[in-house]
Amino acid sequence: MLLTNKKTAIIGAGPTGLTMARLLQQKGVAVTVYERDKDPEARIWGGTLDLHKGSGQDAIQKAGLLENYYKMAVPMGRIITDYLGNVLFSKETAAEEQYDNPEINRNDLRTLLINSLENNTVIWDHKLIEIQQQNGKWLLNFENGKTADADFIIGANGGMTAIRKYLTDAEVELTGTYMIQGEVPEPEIKCPDFYKLCDEKILMTAHNGNLLVANPRNNKVLSYNTIFKMPEKLNLNFKNTNEIAAFLLDMFSDWGECYKELFRSSSFFAGLPTKKIAVERPGKNNRPLPLTLIGDAAHLMPPFAGQGANIGLLDALILSENLVNGDFENIESAILDYEKQMFVYAEEAQKETRENEIKMLKPDFSFLKFVD
Repeated sequence: MLLTNKKTAIIGAGPTGLTMARLLQQKGVAVTVYERDKDPEARIWGGTLDLHKGSGQDAIQKAGLLENYYKMAVPMGRIITDYLGNVLFSKETAAEEQYDNPEINRNDLRTLLINSLENNTVIWDHKLIEIQQQNGKWLLNFENGKTADADFIIGANGGMTAIRKYLTDAEVELTGTYMIQGEVPEPEIKCPDFYKLCDEKILMTAHNGNLLVANPRNNKVLSYNTIFKMPEKLNLNFKNTNEIAAFLLDMFSDWGECYKELFRSSSFFAGLPTKKIAVERPGKNNRPLPLTLIGDAAHLMPPFAGQGANIGLLDALILSENLVNGDFENIESAILDYEKQMFVYAEEAQKETRENEIKMLKPDFSFLKFVD
Protein backbone atom coordinates (compact mmCIF):
# COMPACT_ATOMS: atom_id res chain seq x y z
CA MET A 1 0.00 0.00 0.00
CA LEU A 2 1.20 3.50 -0.84
CA LEU A 3 1.14 4.74 2.76
CA THR A 4 2.80 1.75 4.40
CA ASN A 5 5.50 3.00 6.80
CA LYS A 6 4.54 6.59 5.99
CA LYS A 7 3.49 9.25 8.48
CA THR A 8 0.40 11.09 7.24
CA ALA A 9 -0.55 14.42 8.80
CA ILE A 10 -4.04 15.85 8.39
CA ILE A 11 -4.39 19.51 9.29
CA GLY A 12 -7.82 20.31 10.72
CA ALA A 13 -10.34 18.34 12.78
CA GLY A 14 -13.45 19.44 10.96
CA PRO A 15 -15.81 16.91 9.35
CA THR A 16 -13.58 16.56 6.28
CA GLY A 17 -10.32 16.04 8.15
CA LEU A 18 -11.79 13.63 10.69
CA THR A 19 -13.55 11.59 8.00
CA MET A 20 -10.31 11.41 6.06
CA ALA A 21 -8.55 10.13 9.17
CA ARG A 22 -11.23 7.51 9.77
CA LEU A 23 -11.11 6.24 6.19
CA LEU A 24 -7.33 5.88 6.28
CA GLN A 25 -7.23 4.27 9.73
CA GLN A 26 -9.67 1.64 8.54
CA LYS A 27 -6.91 0.51 6.16
CA GLY A 28 -4.17 0.56 8.77
CA VAL A 29 -2.62 3.89 7.79
CA ALA A 30 -0.66 5.79 10.47
CA VAL A 31 -2.37 9.17 10.59
CA THR A 32 -2.32 12.14 12.96
CA VAL A 33 -4.77 15.04 12.91
CA TYR A 34 -3.56 18.44 14.13
CA GLU A 35 -6.28 20.84 15.26
CA ARG A 36 -6.08 24.45 16.45
CA ASP A 37 -9.01 24.11 18.91
CA LYS A 38 -7.84 23.79 22.50
CA ASP A 39 -9.61 20.46 23.18
CA PRO A 40 -12.48 18.28 21.95
CA GLU A 41 -14.90 20.24 24.14
CA ALA A 42 -14.36 23.40 22.09
CA ARG A 43 -17.75 24.44 20.82
CA ILE A 44 -18.38 24.78 17.11
CA TRP A 45 -20.96 27.47 16.45
CA GLY A 46 -23.18 27.50 13.41
CA GLY A 47 -26.22 25.82 11.95
CA THR A 48 -26.77 22.13 11.45
CA LEU A 49 -25.36 20.14 8.53
CA ASP A 50 -27.36 17.97 6.18
CA LEU A 51 -25.36 15.26 4.48
CA HIS A 52 -26.43 14.31 0.98
CA LYS A 53 -26.68 10.96 -0.71
CA GLY A 54 -24.06 10.72 -3.45
CA SER A 55 -21.49 12.73 -1.48
CA GLY A 56 -21.49 13.27 2.29
CA GLN A 57 -23.53 10.20 3.16
CA ASP A 58 -21.41 8.01 0.88
CA ALA A 59 -18.27 9.01 2.77
CA ILE A 60 -19.91 8.45 6.15
CA GLN A 61 -21.17 5.05 4.97
CA LYS A 62 -17.65 4.07 3.85
CA ALA A 63 -16.47 5.11 7.30
CA GLY A 64 -18.98 2.69 8.83
CA LEU A 65 -20.89 5.48 10.58
CA LEU A 66 -24.02 5.96 8.49
CA GLU A 67 -26.42 4.25 10.88
CA ASN A 68 -25.08 6.33 13.77
CA TYR A 69 -25.53 9.47 11.68
CA TYR A 70 -29.15 8.54 11.00
CA LYS A 71 -29.74 7.98 14.74
CA MET A 72 -28.35 11.39 15.65
CA ALA A 73 -29.68 13.46 12.74
CA VAL A 74 -33.16 14.95 12.50
CA PRO A 75 -35.27 14.82 9.30
CA MET A 76 -36.80 18.26 8.88
CA GLY A 77 -39.40 19.77 6.61
CA ARG A 78 -39.26 23.24 5.07
CA ILE A 79 -41.47 26.26 5.59
CA ILE A 80 -41.47 29.54 3.66
CA THR A 81 -42.91 32.66 5.27
CA ASP A 82 -43.15 36.25 4.13
CA TYR A 83 -41.58 39.14 6.00
CA LEU A 84 -44.75 39.74 7.99
CA GLY A 85 -44.90 36.16 9.25
CA ASN A 86 -47.48 34.69 6.89
CA VAL A 87 -46.90 31.09 5.77
CA LEU A 88 -46.50 30.78 2.00
CA PHE A 89 -45.30 27.20 1.68
CA SER A 90 -44.90 24.27 4.07
CA LYS A 91 -43.63 20.78 3.45
CA GLU A 92 -43.30 17.89 5.88
CA THR A 93 -40.61 15.25 5.45
CA ALA A 94 -42.27 12.16 4.02
CA ALA A 95 -41.44 8.76 5.48
CA GLU A 96 -39.55 7.77 2.34
CA GLU A 97 -37.49 11.00 2.57
CA GLN A 98 -36.32 10.73 6.18
CA TYR A 99 -32.85 9.52 5.21
CA ASP A 100 -32.38 11.88 2.26
CA ASN A 101 -30.61 14.70 4.11
CA PRO A 102 -31.40 14.81 7.84
CA GLU A 103 -29.84 17.65 9.87
CA ILE A 104 -27.08 16.97 12.40
CA ASN A 105 -25.57 19.34 14.95
CA ARG A 106 -21.96 20.18 14.09
CA ASN A 107 -20.67 19.28 17.54
CA ASP A 108 -22.51 15.96 17.44
CA LEU A 109 -20.94 15.12 14.08
CA ARG A 110 -17.47 15.96 15.39
CA THR A 111 -18.03 13.75 18.45
CA LEU A 112 -19.25 10.88 16.28
CA LEU A 113 -16.14 11.07 14.12
CA ILE A 114 -13.67 11.52 16.98
CA ASN A 115 -15.08 8.51 18.81
CA SER A 116 -14.50 6.40 15.69
CA LEU A 117 -10.76 7.13 15.71
CA GLU A 118 -7.96 5.47 17.61
CA ASN A 119 -6.96 7.13 20.88
CA ASN A 120 -4.75 10.22 20.52
CA THR A 121 -5.29 10.49 16.78
CA VAL A 122 -6.20 14.17 17.18
CA ILE A 123 -3.55 16.47 18.64
CA TRP A 124 -5.32 19.54 20.04
CA ASP A 125 -4.12 23.13 20.48
CA HIS A 126 -1.89 22.88 17.40
CA LYS A 127 -2.52 25.70 14.95
CA LEU A 128 -0.29 25.24 11.90
CA ILE A 129 1.59 28.34 10.79
CA GLU A 130 4.13 26.99 8.32
CA ILE A 131 5.49 23.86 6.64
CA GLN A 132 9.03 23.27 5.42
CA GLN A 133 10.95 20.53 3.66
CA GLN A 134 13.67 19.03 5.82
CA ASN A 135 15.66 15.85 5.33
CA GLY A 136 13.14 14.33 2.92
CA LYS A 137 10.15 15.02 5.17
CA TRP A 138 7.72 17.83 5.86
CA LEU A 139 8.42 19.80 9.01
CA LEU A 140 5.26 21.26 10.54
CA ASN A 141 5.56 24.39 12.68
CA PHE A 142 2.76 25.27 15.09
CA GLU A 143 1.80 28.50 16.77
CA ASN A 144 2.49 27.05 20.22
CA GLY A 145 6.15 26.58 19.27
CA LYS A 146 5.97 22.82 18.78
CA THR A 147 6.96 20.95 15.63
CA ALA A 148 6.21 17.61 14.01
CA ASP A 149 7.25 15.78 10.86
CA ALA A 150 5.34 13.87 8.21
CA ASP A 151 5.85 12.16 4.88
CA PHE A 152 2.51 13.37 3.52
CA ILE A 153 0.35 16.36 4.42
CA ILE A 154 -3.39 16.70 3.73
CA GLY A 155 -4.65 20.21 4.37
CA ALA A 156 -8.22 20.20 5.70
CA ASN A 157 -8.08 23.33 7.83
CA GLY A 158 -10.44 25.64 6.00
CA GLY A 159 -10.38 28.42 3.48
CA MET A 160 -7.68 30.45 5.20
CA THR A 161 -5.18 27.57 5.29
CA ALA A 162 -1.49 28.44 5.20
CA ILE A 163 -0.82 25.39 3.01
CA ARG A 164 -2.51 26.63 -0.17
CA LYS A 165 0.39 28.91 -1.10
CA TYR A 166 2.58 25.86 -1.64
CA LEU A 167 0.22 24.64 -4.38
CA THR A 168 -1.41 27.64 -6.03
CA ASP A 169 -1.49 31.42 -6.07
CA ALA A 170 -5.31 31.47 -5.86
CA GLU A 171 -6.52 33.88 -3.18
CA VAL A 172 -9.66 34.07 -1.08
CA GLU A 173 -12.23 36.58 -2.37
CA LEU A 174 -15.25 38.22 -0.77
CA THR A 175 -18.55 37.46 -2.49
CA GLY A 176 -20.25 40.69 -1.40
CA THR A 177 -22.62 39.01 1.06
CA TYR A 178 -22.53 39.19 4.86
CA MET A 179 -23.96 36.71 7.35
CA ILE A 180 -24.89 37.16 10.99
CA GLN A 181 -25.62 33.98 12.91
CA GLY A 182 -27.70 34.01 16.06
CA GLU A 183 -28.82 31.53 18.70
CA VAL A 184 -31.73 31.41 21.14
CA PRO A 185 -31.70 28.81 23.93
CA GLU A 186 -35.13 27.72 25.17
CA PRO A 187 -36.79 29.30 22.13
CA GLU A 188 -40.24 28.02 23.09
CA ILE A 189 -40.01 30.34 26.11
CA LYS A 190 -37.88 33.24 24.88
CA CYS A 191 -39.31 33.74 21.38
CA PRO A 192 -42.53 31.69 21.43
CA ASP A 193 -44.19 33.39 18.45
CA PHE A 194 -41.26 32.82 16.11
CA TYR A 195 -40.71 29.30 17.46
CA LYS A 196 -44.35 28.47 16.75
CA LEU A 197 -44.06 29.94 13.25
CA CYS A 198 -41.19 27.54 12.47
CA ASP A 199 -43.47 24.58 13.19
CA GLU A 200 -40.35 22.41 13.82
CA LYS A 201 -39.18 22.95 10.24
CA ILE A 202 -36.33 24.82 8.59
CA LEU A 203 -37.81 28.28 8.03
CA MET A 204 -36.81 30.63 5.22
CA THR A 205 -37.89 34.21 4.59
CA ALA A 206 -36.69 36.74 2.01
CA HIS A 207 -37.62 40.38 1.51
CA ASN A 208 -35.90 43.22 -0.36
CA GLY A 209 -32.59 41.39 -0.57
CA ASN A 210 -32.53 40.29 3.08
CA LEU A 211 -32.78 36.58 3.90
CA LEU A 212 -33.37 34.70 7.14
CA VAL A 213 -32.93 30.93 7.57
CA ALA A 214 -33.75 29.36 10.94
CA ASN A 215 -33.58 25.89 12.50
CA PRO A 216 -35.61 25.56 15.72
CA ARG A 217 -34.15 22.12 16.55
CA ASN A 218 -30.40 22.49 16.85
CA ASN A 219 -29.72 20.59 20.10
CA LYS A 220 -32.38 22.47 22.10
CA VAL A 221 -31.23 25.77 20.59
CA LEU A 222 -32.85 27.75 17.81
CA SER A 223 -30.07 28.77 15.43
CA TYR A 224 -30.47 31.11 12.49
CA ASN A 225 -28.63 33.04 9.79
CA THR A 226 -29.44 36.47 8.48
CA ILE A 227 -27.94 37.12 5.07
CA PHE A 228 -27.71 40.45 3.26
CA LYS A 229 -25.61 42.47 0.87
CA MET A 230 -22.52 43.61 2.69
CA PRO A 231 -22.68 47.33 3.55
CA GLU A 232 -19.80 49.58 2.52
CA LYS A 233 -19.06 50.24 6.19
CA LEU A 234 -19.63 47.64 8.88
CA ASN A 235 -18.11 47.85 12.33
CA LEU A 236 -19.83 45.53 14.79
CA ASN A 237 -18.79 44.29 18.22
CA PHE A 238 -20.09 40.73 18.41
CA LYS A 239 -19.33 40.53 22.12
CA ASN A 240 -22.09 43.09 22.63
CA THR A 241 -25.32 41.20 21.92
CA ASN A 242 -27.45 44.32 22.45
CA GLU A 243 -25.50 46.12 19.72
CA ILE A 244 -25.96 43.29 17.23
CA ALA A 245 -29.65 42.93 18.07
CA ALA A 246 -30.11 46.67 17.51
CA PHE A 247 -28.33 46.41 14.15
CA LEU A 248 -30.61 43.58 13.03
CA LEU A 249 -33.73 45.36 14.29
CA ASP A 250 -32.76 48.32 12.11
CA MET A 251 -31.77 46.17 9.11
CA PHE A 252 -35.08 44.27 9.32
CA SER A 253 -37.16 47.19 10.59
CA ASP A 254 -40.09 46.59 8.23
CA TRP A 255 -40.35 42.88 9.14
CA GLY A 256 -43.04 41.48 11.40
CA GLU A 257 -42.89 41.50 15.20
CA CYS A 258 -42.09 37.77 15.49
CA TYR A 259 -38.76 38.30 13.71
CA LYS A 260 -37.91 41.21 15.99
CA GLU A 261 -38.76 38.98 18.96
CA LEU A 262 -36.19 36.54 17.59
CA PHE A 263 -33.42 39.15 17.43
CA ARG A 264 -34.15 40.54 20.90
CA SER A 265 -34.11 37.03 22.41
CA SER A 266 -30.75 35.99 20.97
CA SER A 267 -27.99 35.26 23.47
CA PHE A 268 -25.18 34.72 20.96
CA PHE A 269 -24.15 36.32 17.68
CA ALA A 270 -21.32 35.78 15.23
CA GLY A 271 -20.78 37.43 11.89
CA LEU A 272 -18.61 36.99 8.85
CA PRO A 273 -18.45 38.00 5.21
CA THR A 274 -18.98 35.09 2.85
CA LYS A 275 -15.87 34.10 0.93
CA LYS A 276 -14.89 31.95 -1.98
CA ILE A 277 -11.76 30.75 -3.68
CA ALA A 278 -11.57 29.79 -7.31
CA VAL A 279 -10.88 26.12 -7.89
CA GLU A 280 -7.59 26.38 -9.74
CA ARG A 281 -5.33 23.66 -10.98
CA PRO A 282 -2.15 23.86 -8.94
CA GLY A 283 0.09 26.46 -10.54
CA LYS A 284 3.08 25.14 -8.62
CA ASN A 285 3.57 21.60 -9.84
CA ASN A 286 6.96 21.17 -8.21
CA ARG A 287 5.97 18.95 -5.29
CA PRO A 288 9.10 17.32 -3.95
CA LEU A 289 6.98 15.82 -1.16
CA PRO A 290 3.33 14.68 -1.20
CA LEU A 291 0.89 17.49 -0.39
CA THR A 292 -2.77 18.20 -1.21
CA LEU A 293 -5.90 19.97 0.01
CA ILE A 294 -9.44 18.79 0.75
CA GLY A 295 -12.63 20.54 1.84
CA ASP A 296 -12.78 24.32 2.18
CA ALA A 297 -9.01 24.46 1.97
CA ALA A 298 -9.33 23.31 -1.65
CA HIS A 299 -12.60 24.94 -2.73
CA LEU A 300 -14.04 27.45 -0.29
CA MET A 301 -17.61 28.38 -1.18
CA PRO A 302 -20.48 30.24 0.54
CA PRO A 303 -23.19 28.13 2.22
CA PHE A 304 -25.93 28.81 -0.32
CA ALA A 305 -26.43 25.33 -1.74
CA GLY A 306 -25.65 23.06 1.19
CA GLN A 307 -22.62 21.80 -0.70
CA GLY A 308 -19.55 22.83 1.30
CA ALA A 309 -19.38 20.01 3.83
CA ASN A 310 -20.72 17.45 1.38
CA ILE A 311 -18.13 18.23 -1.27
CA GLY A 312 -15.43 18.09 1.40
CA LEU A 313 -16.54 14.62 2.48
CA LEU A 314 -16.56 13.54 -1.16
CA ASP A 315 -12.95 14.76 -1.38
CA ALA A 316 -12.06 12.55 1.58
CA LEU A 317 -13.80 9.56 0.04
CA ILE A 318 -12.11 9.84 -3.36
CA LEU A 319 -8.65 10.69 -2.07
CA SER A 320 -8.66 7.91 0.53
CA GLU A 321 -9.78 5.35 -2.06
CA ASN A 322 -7.00 6.43 -4.40
CA LEU A 323 -4.43 6.04 -1.65
CA VAL A 324 -5.45 2.56 -0.52
CA ASN A 325 -6.99 0.75 -3.51
CA GLY A 326 -3.72 -0.30 -5.15
CA ASP A 327 -4.51 1.29 -8.51
CA PHE A 328 -1.71 3.88 -8.44
CA GLU A 329 2.04 3.49 -8.55
CA ASN A 330 2.81 6.26 -6.06
CA ILE A 331 1.19 8.82 -3.77
CA GLU A 332 1.73 11.61 -6.28
CA SER A 333 -0.29 9.93 -9.03
CA ALA A 334 -3.07 9.11 -6.55
CA ILE A 335 -3.19 12.79 -5.55
CA LEU A 336 -3.23 14.05 -9.13
CA ASP A 337 -6.11 11.75 -10.06
CA TYR A 338 -8.10 12.91 -7.02
CA GLU A 339 -7.46 16.57 -7.87
CA LYS A 340 -8.49 16.03 -11.49
CA GLN A 341 -11.86 14.70 -10.32
CA MET A 342 -12.23 17.31 -7.59
CA PHE A 343 -11.77 20.25 -9.95
CA VAL A 344 -14.79 19.11 -11.96
CA TYR A 345 -17.35 18.51 -9.19
CA ALA A 346 -16.13 21.38 -7.00
CA GLU A 347 -16.45 23.87 -9.85
CA GLU A 348 -20.00 22.66 -10.49
CA ALA A 349 -20.88 23.05 -6.81
CA GLN A 350 -19.40 26.55 -6.73
CA LYS A 351 -21.43 27.50 -9.79
CA GLU A 352 -24.65 26.29 -8.13
CA THR A 353 -23.73 28.14 -4.95
CA ARG A 354 -23.13 31.42 -6.77
CA GLU A 355 -26.40 31.14 -8.69
CA ASN A 356 -28.29 30.59 -5.44
CA GLU A 357 -26.57 33.55 -3.79
CA ILE A 358 -27.68 35.83 -6.60
CA LYS A 359 -31.27 34.55 -6.44
CA MET A 360 -31.50 34.83 -2.66
CA LEU A 361 -30.48 38.48 -2.70
CA LYS A 362 -33.28 39.39 -5.10
CA PRO A 363 -36.39 40.98 -3.53
CA ASP A 364 -38.67 38.08 -4.41
CA PHE A 365 -38.94 34.35 -3.83
CA SER A 366 -36.88 33.08 -6.74
CA PHE A 367 -34.73 31.28 -4.15
CA LEU A 368 -37.45 28.61 -3.79
CA LYS A 369 -35.32 26.31 -5.93
CA PHE A 370 -32.77 26.46 -3.11
CA VAL A 371 -35.37 25.01 -0.75
CA ASP A 372 -36.76 22.28 -2.97
